[in-house]
Amino acid sequence: MKRLLLILAALFFSTLAAAEQVLPLPPAPPIAARAYLLADFPSGRLLVQQGANDRIEPASLTKLMTAYLTFSALKQGRLKMDQVLPVSERAWKTEGSRMFIEMNRPVTVVELIQGMIVQSGNDACIALAEGVAGSEEVFASMMNQQALRLGMKNTHYMNATGLPHAQHYTTAYDLSLLVAAIIRDFPEYFKFYSMREYRYNNITQPNRNRLLWLDPTVDGMKTGHTESAGYCLIATAKRDPMRLISVVLGTTSDHLRATESQKLLNYGFQFFEGKRLYAKNQTISNLPVWKGSEKTLKAGLSQDLLITLPKGYYSRIKATVTSKQPLLAPISAGQVVGAIHLTLDDKPFADYPLVALENVAVGNIFGRALDTIKLWFK
Repeated sequence: MKRLLLILAALFFSTLAAAEQVLPLPPAPPIAARAYLLADFPSGRLLVQQGANDRIEPASLTKLMTAYLTFSALKQGRLKMDQVLPVSERAWKTEGSRMFIEMNRPVTVVELIQGMIVQSGNDACIALAEGVAGSEEVFASMMNQQALRLGMKNTHYMNATGLPHAQHYTTAYDLSLLVAAIIRDFPEYFKFYSMREYRYNNITQPNRNRLLWLDPTVDGMKTGHTESAGYCLIATAKRDPMRLISVVLGTTSDHLRATESQKLLNYGFQFFEGKRLYAKNQTISNLPVWKGSEKTLKAGLSQDLLITLPKGYYSRIKATVTSKQPLLAPISAGQVVGAIHLTLDDKPFADYPLVALENVAVGNIFGRALDTIKLWFK
């Protein structure tokens, strides 16, 4: 199929004067961790990184994938929040951090979720894994399948808890993909990650994410720690319209993982800015349609297009649109009909699918015949 390039006028997405001087981006602060990154959500673009693809032990950050599969089961109706799950001897006896479930005491899915997220309970993870998959071993296989679907190419799970195992590993970059997927796919359950404490079985335990108390814009996500993994923290903060994700792995103390994460987030919000280039369902282009009931088609994006760049860089962004041609009716709303290509300083920056914003039915026989003749000459 031919592709007709429709060049739009250069679009500049800033109110800054064209002659504005853009200052060089200050270097990121030194971070005392084995590996770390700062990522923009929802683009996933890395703003800062060191050792982002180095293999590390995830410790309790594993519970993010356990949560993802639990949320999936809820969304698909395979679990219910008020459903009571049995507590196996394996779950009851598991080592490490616990929410203190008991074999003969009923516990609901929602209680287990809070115990897993807020209290980092290994016992809660095993109970949920057995509730979703029947056994932790089958659940671990599901974790690996989901990791591949999310593009986590350097991750392998052996359990639902994060207890050490030689074949249980991930990377900072893969973890950033997982966090972004949780925020994107399960906004209705994301609220659990901002809970500061949870009480179960007459035991109140605080969330180990110190940033929930120190920074009001931080609303998640998860801590992790073992002797071999060190102290780890994934945090996410939203300061409209920007949301950033920090991943800090392998620090030497609980205090340090919080301060280093705060450094990254502060750097990102101070020296970068996010803007909405296009709104969801905004008409970006009117594309020609052949053999349809309409001659043109409104095209745009299925989601808001938010871009995070160093401050002062928006005057250097340009956009062009390409359209699949010829576009033949019928066309359904949501169908991909082209792409938006962004460049920064005339270098490729990002591409986004352009979709139909309306339906276009097949035209009458005379209109179709006329368009067939026109296409012969084109």
